[in-house]
Amino acid sequence: MPMKLHSVILSGGSGTRLWPLSRSAVPKQFLALASDLSLLQETCVRAKAAADASPIIVCNQDHRFLVAEQLRKAEVKAHSIVLEPFGRNTAPAVAIAALALVNDDPEALLLVLPSDHVIRDVEGFAEAVKLAAVAAAKGALVTFGIKPTRAETGYGYIRKGRAMSDASGCYQLDSFVEKPDAETAGKYFASEAYYWNSGMFVFGAQTYLSELSRLRPDMYAACQRALEKGHRDLDFLRLDEESFRACASDSIDYAVMEHTQNAVVVPVDIGWSDVGSWDALWEISEKDEHHNVTRGDVHLRDATNTYVNAQSRFVAAVGVEDLVIVETSDAVLVATKDKVQQVTKVVDYLKAAGRQEHINHAKVYRPWGSYESLDEGSRFQVKRIIVKPGEKLSLQRHHHRAEHWVVVCGTAQVTRGDEVLLLTENQSTYIPLGTAHRLENPGKMILEIIEVQSGGYLGEDDIVRLDDVYGRQ
Repeated sequence: MPMKLHSVILSGGSGTRLWPLSRSAVPKQFLALASDLSLLQETCVRAKAAADASPIIVCNQDHRFLVAEQLRKAEVKAHSIVLEPFGRNTAPAVAIAALALVNDDPEALLLVLPSDHVIRDVEGFAEAVKLAAVAAAKGALVTFGIKPTRAETGYGYIRKGRAMSDASGCYQLDSFVEKPDAETAGKYFASEAYYWNSGMFVFGAQTYLSELSRLRPDMYAACQRALEKGHRDLDFLRLDEESFRACASDSIDYAVMEHTQNAVVVPVDIGWSDVGSWDALWEISEKDEHHNVTRGDVHLRDATNTYVNAQSRFVAAVGVEDLVIVETSDAVLVATKDKVQQVTKVVDYLKAAGRQEHINHAKVYRPWGSYESLDEGSRFQVKRIIVKPGEKLSLQRHHHRAEHWVVVCGTAQVTRGDEVLLLTENQSTYIPLGTAHRLENPGKMILEIIEVQSGGYLGEDDIVRLDDVYGRQ
């Protein structure tokens, strides 16, 4: 029986260089940046074309419902969704996925993919995976080297060695090279031996685990414990927090690939980008005759080489060149394309100032739907709340605020203390401070309400959950 290829999709990372669109609550892999699908959904589509089995998704536990909803919309059935209590880089994440698979399929091959990359040539990618799988079935740990399109200083490089005699299109991996300076990057670009490090891999699950246990026995043991002591939570596999906390944080490259004797590279030219910054997104996007890229309600006059993304309102730009302009309902970024790497400094400022614009958008997604802040003052806040059909919020109470709810459309079932009310369009109710309450959508269409909060403190942490169908504390 031929070895089965399982895809492992790593959905970690915060994507701070794509602020203000990418935020810690909804990082870049969940955004539709290059097409109508999110980067995660595009990765799932590629994985389906290249692998034999449903994907294992490894993500932060705070993103679990976002992952599940995006998979549902893309009609992707995951083998499992593994929840990390905190990030520990790629080596432990892949070890967990490999350990979860080998009990059912000891001969499993893994196709490891970051969830936040763009690949234009999906067929070429699938063909490269087939070449890699041949070498992986013989015990190689295979990575993909991307043919450089410029002298890039922001990527690590791979130097390929001699061609393998028993695996077409595969080469011994001679060395990994750290991010170079500009002069060195120019030499790499001119050479045919150097490729960008893609962070994508194919190897046998047992092969990877064997090398990890030899090279990093501490990491291997911690991952074993985290999985063995983990538990199922709804549709998710939740790792044991204490065991995973003891696990070292390291990448596959540093933990395994730089030290193994079995490293192999498959060079590819597949239209790859890690979409690591706004200028990278401009580079891969379709441009007009003046080399501008626009998304949303945008009007340009006498503009060249500019990227404009308008999320919530009309944006006009006149007489500009080499700019990035990104508008959201609560933040606007304006930067020259050669300075967009400094966007991370803006995120650092927001964190240090104790602000929220790096965490959530004005519209916040929840497993039951979403809410969006419309207006706020010193003692009030107005929100639009959307509840999906058949979903319900937690049974909760607040210590510092009261709430008024007005139904805009749909049907609301409201628990208020000992009462249960059924409200329809234009009807309303009042939730006194301290009263246990719950909002549900018993209907088959979206429920939309306007919520007016009033009180001395209106933060989201003033929620005492008494019961929750999603297992949130």
